[in-house]
Amino acid sequence: MKVLLIKDVKTLGKAGEIKEVKDGYGQNFLIGKGFARLATPDVVENWKAEQARMEKALQDELIRLESEKVTLEATEVLIEKRKAPVGIKGSVGNVDIAKAIAEQLSITIEKKHINLKKALKSEGTHTVDIKLGRGIHANLKVNVVAV
Repeated sequence: MKVLLIKDVKTLGKAGEIKEVKDGYGQNFLIGKGFARLATPDVVENWKAEQARMEKALQDELIRLESEKVTLEATEVLIEKRKAPVGIKGSVGNVDIAKAIAEQLSITIEKKHINLKKALKSEGTHTVDIKLGRGIHANLKVNVVAV
């Protein structure tokens, strides 16, 4: 019996490979547990088409992330805080930075993807690392101004 592996099977092969296996092993274990499908021409074509769609979606996402990186690194985000006798009142954290990016650049970034070692407690321009996904990071300049 020929089967198309959907998931990696340690002793048999990787996902996407077509393997010749014994009928009982293929039917009862591989197909029964969802590791493989019977390798008919339709199943193989659908698998290839799905892999092509997934690859296209990945490429589109990488292009979008790269354009967001360029936008984030080219601009400076302005955050206004109330003035205190020394510096600013309070601090600027992940939530403030994420909100400022959404308002000023129309890019949605989750607060957990903004890497701050400490909250920003002084005026001036600070560089903040942002994880966009797929191993792409951007260095954003955040300008904190006391008003």
